[in-house]
Amino acid sequence: MEKQLSDYVRHYALIILIHLALVVVWHVFVVVGEVPEYIMPTPADTIASIFQEYNWWHNTLVTSGEIFGGYLLAVVVGVGLALFFSWFRGIEKTFMPLVISLNMVPKVALGPIFIVWFSYGIGPNIIIAFTICFLPILLTTARGMREVDPELIDLVKALNASRWQVFTKIQLPGSLPYIFSGMKVAVVLAVAGAIVGEFIASEEGLGYLMLQVQVTLDTAAMFMAVFLITLIGVSLYGMVLLLERLFVVSDARVETGV
Repeated sequence: MEKQLSDYVRHYALIILIHLALVVVWHVFVVVGEVPEYIMPTPADTIASIFQEYNWWHNTLVTSGEIFGGYLLAVVVGVGLALFFSWFRGIEKTFMPLVISLNMVPKVALGPIFIVWFSYGIGPNIIIAFTICFLPILLTTARGMREVDPELIDLVKALNASRWQVFTKIQLPGSLPYIFSGMKVAVVLAVAGAIVGEFIASEEGLGYLMLQVQVTLDTAAMFMAVFLITLIGVSLYGMVLLLERLFVVSDARVETGV
């Protein structure tokens, strides 16, 4: 146990050191290269921008709500639809191609339509985040449920187990590694979807703030907005990793190096 804890400490210490080294390289590049501040600020200038009157707290909360809202909706709908398809294979063969085709529609092109339907606000951005990150969860969950040993399912059915019991006792535990694999991919897409929504039409959020400070060439504030967006995404990814470690045995995890 102590050796395992020591390995974890060394592993995450190395990750932190690599990130700090990147910040140092950034600082040296700007200072030594005498890069103008409006092109690329130093890390110190970026941090200092957090004290400017840009209502950072509110905009960060808005963007966080959009990312988490769209992501959670995608998890619920993606897993639920995959379960439905696993119960009715004929419906899956008929409608899965339609689901994939609909997801090929560029979400940026749908932005103006969502505005007409739902007006401005957090709602349309949640929907855009959902539509972008929904498909990986659906596909990986459906794959995971197909990979469950069919003989084991037949055995449980022979014991008069209901569909729900088959799902909760056999299919869900067996497909968890696939589900979490799709969830980790979807985190990146959820962040991108929320920011795309704010770029298209929004009056609040970090993406909207970036467009506002772009006009005044406040590059430090733009970098800070990017940093906060990244922090939100990393936090969500960390939560998914934590849940994976709690519910999936180590031998079955799809390792990503963190």
